[in-house]
Amino acid sequence: MLKSNIKILIILLYSVFINGQSGPDFNILVDKAFQKLYQNPDDCINYSQSLLISDQNIEHKIVLQNIISQAFAMKGDYVQSVNISNQKENREKESLSYFMQMFADYNLADQYQNLDLYNQSQRIISNLLSDSKLFNKSENPKVRITIAKLYQLQAINFGINRNYVSALEKLDKSDEFINDKNEENKIIGLENKIFRSSYLMRQNKLEDSKKLLENTIYIIEKQNNNTFLYALACENMSRYFFLKEDYISSIKNLEKGLSKIENIPYNGLKIKIYESLAKNYLALNNDEKYHYYNKLYTDLRTKLDSNTKEGIRYIVKLVENNQNQNLEFQEQNESKKFWIIATVLLLLVIGLIIYFLIEIRRNKDLKKQLDFFEKQKKWEQIPHLTVPKTEEMIIIADKSIEKDSNKISKEKEEEILQKLEEWEHTDRYLNKNMSLSMLSAQMGVNTKYLSEVINNTKGKNFNGYINELRINHIAHLLKTDSTYLNYKVSYLAEFSGFSSHSAFTTVFKSVTGMSPNVYIQEISKNRVS
Repeated sequence: MLKSNIKILIILLYSVFINGQSGPDFNILVDKAFQKLYQNPDDCINYSQSLLISDQNIEHKIVLQNIISQAFAMKGDYVQSVNISNQKENREKESLSYFMQMFADYNLADQYQNLDLYNQSQRIISNLLSDSKLFNKSENPKVRITIAKLYQLQAINFGINRNYVSALEKLDKSDEFINDKNEENKIIGLENKIFRSSYLMRQNKLEDSKKLLENTIYIIEKQNNNTFLYALACENMSRYFFLKEDYISSIKNLEKGLSKIENIPYNGLKIKIYESLAKNYLALNNDEKYHYYNKLYTDLRTKLDSNTKEGIRYIVKLVENNQNQNLEFQEQNESKKFWIIATVLLLLVIGLIIYFLIEIRRNKDLKKQLDFFEKQKKWEQIPHLTVPKTEEMIIIADKSIEKDSNKISKEKEEEILQKLEEWEHTDRYLNKNMSLSMLSAQMGVNTKYLSEVINNTKGKNFNGYINELRINHIAHLLKTDSTYLNYKVSYLAEFSGFSSHSAFTTVFKSVTGMSPNVYIQEISKNRVS
């Protein structure tokens, strides 16, 4: 009996190896692979690659490679995602069925969308959906689900461009082509519900959005096997509570979603959750949690941005290698193709340069803000004296001021530092006529010595030193005395000792990382909350 069983097993394996999976069997296997895509992308990749090894059918390989490509995209590994799409055997497009020709263009549109190239994706999908031949074959289950995916992709493209009415219409169209016959159809249906709730929310239909999300989360929880969809739904639900300013409930939903995917590499979704957690904790003034999640967001964003850049390079190469096989290039001559690619590349380069310049500027401002608030905490712990601003307060330099020498002694430097520290505890620096010579006269020290000590110990020249003291002073008053929040910026500038409104604004932003108006708005919001 044992020998008989082994013989049967060998025959079955040999049959599979020679012929590949049969139609119905392959459909079941690929449906399971698609389901794993929403459970764990690494498991999906391993499972799909094991099917690739044993299946010699070219069209089956294309479908499996598409699933593997999507898995890498969900991990945020866009280089590998595009690479997998490009690792297809040499073949003539005419030798493939109509479905596979259409599926190849769908795959390209999907890749463009993964890399945020939404206009290119939208153009390809529009061409596909305008083909009447596609709908003539819509009774085929494979064609139907691909049409549903195309409408879903187009809905996302419209949503990115804030055309929410058209986005919702495309989702309705997508729903018309799905059923409950397999897991792929069910998953696309649930995704449509989540996207629909997102667009309703952006149309300010908050309660409709919440009701739809609650229903969707209930369905997903009953299935208990779609970690990605559950986390995505929770992330969308958190937005509802954030807009309602219920930050605690928003955080709870984000943490529920994150708990499902924390150890699974859905990096694109994790970025959204980290960013939302940082925003919620910032709104709650929880600096520790804000910095923690903001760092996670920044680190992961940097990694994925690098992958996106490389992915764009690969997909441009893919388009160049297959330009005669894609709908995007069928009706264009060689000259037009060149200029389209050149224009896309130029726009991408310009866009990336602008993006990174903005990010660098934003990170610098954020660092300045964090440093400034730290300094403010120390500033508030130091007692400050108000000294009348009269000309009589100026002490005229006398003969006791040292003569110039080549090098200041250590003892003299410490003496000047002590005097500077005492002087900082007053508010004489608010005098708009304050100068290096006036301060040296007040302290009874040599001008050259004083300038040297400020440059060496404060890390800035005299003007920078005085201006920072003035900004710290007025920022402290704005935070502690609500009266100052009602004053015009021009008055605050004059009060602080600045000669003009513009000079005050420029120095304020350079010290704090934000403009006076933004700072006042933040202080006012914190007082209200």
